[in-house]
Amino acid sequence: MIPSSSFPTLLLIPSGIGCQVGGYAGDAIPFARLLAASSGCLITHPNVMNGASLYWHDESIQYVEGFSVDQFACGDIVLRPVRNQRIGVLLDAGLGSELRKRHLDVIDACRATLGLDIGPVETTDSPLKITLEISSSGASWGKLSTPTPLLRAGERLKKEGATAIAVVTRFPDDLDSEELGAYRQGHGVDVIAGAEAVISHLLVRHLCLPCAHAPALSPLPIAEDLDPRAAGEELGYTFLPCVLVGLSHAPDLIPRDTLKTLSNLTKPNFISIEDLGAVVAPIGALGGEAVLGCIEKGIPLIAVSNPGVLKVDLDSLGLKADSLLTSHLRVYEVDNYLEAAGLVLALREGIAISSLKRPIQKVVET
Repeated sequence: MIPSSSFPTLLLIPSGIGCQVGGYAGDAIPFARLLAASSGCLITHPNVMNGASLYWHDESIQYVEGFSVDQFACGDIVLRPVRNQRIGVLLDAGLGSELRKRHLDVIDACRATLGLDIGPVETTDSPLKITLEISSSGASWGKLSTPTPLLRAGERLKKEGATAIAVVTRFPDDLDSEELGAYRQGHGVDVIAGAEAVISHLLVRHLCLPCAHAPALSPLPIAEDLDPRAAGEELGYTFLPCVLVGLSHAPDLIPRDTLKTLSNLTKPNFISIEDLGAVVAPIGALGGEAVLGCIEKGIPLIAVSNPGVLKVDLDSLGLKADSLLTSHLRVYEVDNYLEAAGLVLALREGIAISSLKRPIQKVVET
């Protein structure tokens, strides 16, 4: 249940597009914490909250996979906050014995140390064989040789009682690539992030359960010029801890067309798109389904300067200058997430944004 005084806000930072904030290993978490404090209820996705061995649990942050965010913004599902989830773990048959043992150790560590409810564990019938690509725009993406083993293992986990799924897949090692070197130095894009999104999207679409992905890779050699934003990925042998913590309190995904059949579902028990007060997204990444769904519904858009490889901005969407004079949509452009948090707080408190600007304009009689 969310406090009645909260102002549910959606924070989006797409995966694999090299954003200065949110393009690395959990480097957007401080900004998510700030927006959660200013809104009282922040909805965001794993790309924002995942920091490999590092994580942050905040009851005011709802951890929602990207495809689910799109469905939420389009009004197809509602979110039901929960105390905890039973996390099933899906392991790629291509992990190999050492990486498999490393991830099983993480599961036991999170059960013993953090008290998480984890199990069952299923392995795919055959290796998933993931390939990585860079699109013409510069964004990363990828594909599976076949999704069938992934979906079958997910079905088994759901049948065995899992209410959320963490998936670990073997990614190709490319330790000498220019893209990886640039990423570790704080340039370019995360070459595996786009493929991760494909995997989690497939599972959510098929199972309608909270899901998140952790890549399995060989340990990287020490880098003397490592950017602090990429340092979270150097701390351990796996990326799984943050995923397990995030999924442990991820909200249930409830299809809107099933609401009438759930007798125990009352208004305070869920969050719908109608409750959303604002959406916060990079100013150059406004073409995604979630942002467009919010724009269509007239939800205030806070566009933050957060450079990446995409250039789908307000001009591209026809939301500049004269077009806004006849629009019901409120759009605010800000230079950073500190300003965005101030705007969210002002909207939450019902303070007219125009009253916070100087010089303040005189009232014009019509």
